[in-house]
Amino acid sequence: MTPTPHDASGASLGRFNRAADTASTEVIRTYSTSFGLATRLLGERHRQHVRNIYAMVRIADEIVDGVAAQAGLDESAQTDALASYVAETHRAMSVGYSTDLVLHAFARTAKECAIGEDLTQPFFDSMAADIATDTDFTAYDAEAHERYVYGSAEVVGLMCLRVFLRDEKRTTGELETLTHGARQLGAAFQNVNFLRDLADDTERLHRGYLGESGRLTDADRDDWVRTITAQLDDAARSIPLLPKDARAAVRSAHALFTALTRRVAKTPASSLYERRVRVPDPIKALLAARSVLVTAMERNR
Repeated sequence: MTPTPHDASGASLGRFNRAADTASTEVIRTYSTSFGLATRLLGERHRQHVRNIYAMVRIADEIVDGVAAQAGLDESAQTDALASYVAETHRAMSVGYSTDLVLHAFARTAKECAIGEDLTQPFFDSMAADIATDTDFTAYDAEAHERYVYGSAEVVGLMCLRVFLRDEKRTTGELETLTHGARQLGAAFQNVNFLRDLADDTERLHRGYLGESGRLTDADRDDWVRTITAQLDDAARSIPLLPKDARAAVRSAHALFTALTRRVAKTPASSLYERRVRVPDPIKALLAARSVLVTAMERNR
């Protein structure tokens, strides 16, 4: 069909961009009420970009986290599916366009916010590690754990940081503090989720991301809670350096995972293999409201 003058002016691309953003927003709405709540606290200039990041990483995670297998793909086919997704992501980032709506949205965010393969490739490397190749149990040592957490979580925090700082100027020292904070927050999120997902990781993936060769003890749980608490404390120190229209959202996410960590700390290690610890929705809402209030008071100083 021959484009009309209206199409030639760029209206069709604008409509496609809006459809891509809508697709990314639907992914986050479907998969995460907690993260969805946090993004609603972001300033409008950040909100869609963060949703686009979440959607891209969520779909990659679903490829390796059971959906592809449930659809009938064996390990080889899952590997091929992830490889195709990686290739299309990086191609889209290069040209600024994809026929995949979510990747099209992410590519636009990556271009505007200077997100490159230095962040996406480590993420995909960690995702590839989640495709089971055998039934033997694999316990991650400290080096493997650090590498996996960096790729699966810390780089996502760094992607979000590039969104927040794209129009900002910071000193070298401030950038170092913010970068460290973003990585620590991502690591804390991932480590808490490792504790929450002990049953699934152990039984389905046959992996001990926390280094366990057997079942975690209460003492092991306490050690990890101390590590996570230190990571959260590090991250908290960087929040006041964020742009004002990003602080409430990050504070809300930080508060949620702090509350989650405290609940995990009170849960017997044996129970962590039986149920996933959660924070009730009313408490999530209260934590979000408090984060908005703290940020508002900070702005008025």
